[in-house]
Amino acid sequence: MTLTELQKLLKAEMLCGTLEENLDIQIAKASDLMSDVLAYTGPGELLLTGLTNHQVIRTCDIAGLRAVVFVRGKRPAEDTVKLATKCNICLLATRLSMFESCGILFSHGIRGVTKHVSEKR
Repeated sequence: MTLTELQKLLKAEMLCGTLEENLDIQIAKASDLMSDVLAYTGPGELLLTGLTNHQVIRTCDIAGLRAVVFVRGKRPAEDTVKLATKCNICLLATRLSMFESCGILFSHGIRGVTKHVSEKR
């Protein structure tokens, strides 16, 4: 799914980045725990979160994530948006809840990260 399609589905506003990047988003992670994002996320994925601080951008940069959707109408401060721009991470914001956002994306083919407890990191 491209960012353009994702933006339309979630009725999201683009905060930084370009829709022309046409990232091929196939996997998403929804979390407010950045330690979980680092443990269970791989490059090229999408993060949905309610956190809006610098740590979200730093975590995504380390994990190789290219796009973040802020849910529940939350918006990051301007300095966080500038950091995302510098790190080449697209930011979007939706008024939908995390649950609704995940449901919409799942119903349109986006899958989550599956890692069984028995698997080693």
